[in-house]
Amino acid sequence: MEQTLPMAQVTPPRGIADLVLLLLPAVMVTFFLVSVFLRWAIYYTVKRHEWFAREFEKRVSHFIEQEIPGNPSQASFYVLTKRVLERTFYEVFEMRDRLRRRRNDGVMSLTDRIFLVRQGAAWMIKDLLRQLKFLKWNSEAPQLQQITRATIHQNPCFNRVFGLFPMGATNDLISLAPGLFVVTGILGTFLGIAKGLPTLSGMNLSDLDTSKLIMDRFLSEIAFAMHSSILGISFSLIMHFYNTIFSPERAFVSLVDRFEACLDLIWNRADNNDFPSQDSRFADLKDPTEALASEAIQQEINKKSHSGKNERIGKAS
Repeated sequence: MEQTLPMAQVTPPRGIADLVLLLLPAVMVTFFLVSVFLRWAIYYTVKRHEWFAREFEKRVSHFIEQEIPGNPSQASFYVLTKRVLERTFYEVFEMRDRLRRRRNDGVMSLTDRIFLVRQGAAWMIKDLLRQLKFLKWNSEAPQLQQITRATIHQNPCFNRVFGLFPMGATNDLISLAPGLFVVTGILGTFLGIAKGLPTLSGMNLSDLDTSKLIMDRFLSEIAFAMHSSILGISFSLIMHFYNTIFSPERAFVSLVDRFEACLDLIWNRADNNDFPSQDSRFADLKDPTEALASEAIQQEINKKSHSGKNERIGKAS
């Protein structure tokens, strides 16, 4: 009884070590593939919002080029911003889906809906206009960068990948992946060494054949354990390059800078920040395109609101 008890205590750790060593490469490969996909999904989501900012920038530049300096038109900053944002949304989403002039318009329309880019742009316009209408007019431009950052961070479609995974936490975890791969690979190597070292105690220098068999088995186990380190270092190097190329932080900075630059141009052109007393979507003498643009944005917001209500009802039931 006194001899079998130590054997019962030593066997389970070896079994756990064997299981870890066998599953570790598969776990590392799975985590690598998931990290690559989620990193690309985050980058694509931010990049598509940055694409919307570029389209907004084009229309703002076109609008500024048509304006005459010193022409007193009593233009409102809120009204000008609302008009250009809504026209941008209508032309890049609604008209694209209806006309489909380019070959990849159908694919882009599908991916924009899967990654909630269309709804995210609609919510961003709504939240941005809601904050801009309360700005006090003066000669100096307000803190438009802070307003833009706060608007984007509060966007329910922008903050979650596929509307499920929190973007900030997921991106932070993926940024840690290169270091995690190295540590995991080294852990697998040390587990293999710790598992193989006890077998060396059975070596008998007087029995060379048995000692050779024991040493060969030990070296094969160490070689197998070294594969986890090689795999971890390889994945770490790939993730370093991959994270640098597909950097959502760089795309986010470009997104904020483009919006801020556009809002600065409109602010410098505007004469006041008066809020129109009648802001109906189909007011009299309103441009039909602007009316359709407002209607399209409201439809996307309503879709997100209805889906959120359905999720809350499902959780409650």
